[in-house]
Amino acid sequence: MADVKKIATRQAFGEFLAEYGAERKDLIAMSADLSGSNKTDIFEKAYPERFIEAGISEQDMLAEAAGIAHSGHVVAASSFAMFAAGRGYEIIRNSIAHTNANVKVCATHGGITVGEDGASHQTFEDIALMRVLPGMTVINPADAVSTKILLREEFEREGCAYIRLGRAGVPVVYDENADIRIGKAMTLKEGSDVAVIATGIMVAAALEAAENLAAEGISARVIDMHTIKPIDEDAIIKAASECKGIVTAEEHSVIGGLGGAVAEVTAAKSPCRIAMVGQHDCFGESGKPAELLEKYGMTATDIVSAAKSLL
Repeated sequence: MADVKKIATRQAFGEFLAEYGAERKDLIAMSADLSGSNKTDIFEKAYPERFIEAGISEQDMLAEAAGIAHSGHVVAASSFAMFAAGRGYEIIRNSIAHTNANVKVCATHGGITVGEDGASHQTFEDIALMRVLPGMTVINPADAVSTKILLREEFEREGCAYIRLGRAGVPVVYDENADIRIGKAMTLKEGSDVAVIATGIMVAAALEAAENLAAEGISARVIDMHTIKPIDEDAIIKAASECKGIVTAEEHSVIGGLGGAVAEVTAAKSPCRIAMVGQHDCFGESGKPAELLEKYGMTATDIVSAAKSLL
């Protein structure tokens, strides 16, 4: 898919904020000394009076965000996923989730594709941390188009959310008219032998894997599970009952992430064989994103191997 147009989801996030800011005068954006990296600087330039630079203090930023939200605003609070979910976890739990503050934690640079920044900046735990919080919506878009659609829907809703965004450019999967809704998985390709349930950047890899499997006579269903919570149980149960097995694919630990969430549903309601593609209980290292994805087993080739192991 080298010739496919690639846009980083963090770029789409920055553009969305600036566009949406013209409609919502109560929208406040915040950053923890990373506005250039998380693209909140686009909003800052357009609406400086509604932008707050919190400095290298994620906990303060998130606590302030909760207070601002409870004063009648909707707040986009942004930092790297490692620091938003990691350093800010207690504040997200007690000040945002517990009070159901209208704060959208927009965490960029998730997963291994942070690349050269290395293990200290790569997070594989954030989805697991966020989905266990009561009332927290967890969204992990596949591309720039779905990022903007899902962000708009989420910002129109009241309550807290965690939106995971990436550093590297990823293939554009959807067209502008796609009917994407929070909590409703998108079946991008029908198939009956195996179902590949993917999230985030792994959706494009899943589509590539399905093509490679088709060349070998294997029919693979591809499902974009962009919303990890609330998860689309119906789509999972349907895949489990109609296919011979499920492969989950995520740029996250297989412990507690999409793989765990899917396994929870199937174990309770439709048992089936599952293979999980993702980070397997280890830290990352510094390197080029593509090289890291290959080393840690998160490529289309790895999805193909996982699918074959189930058949």
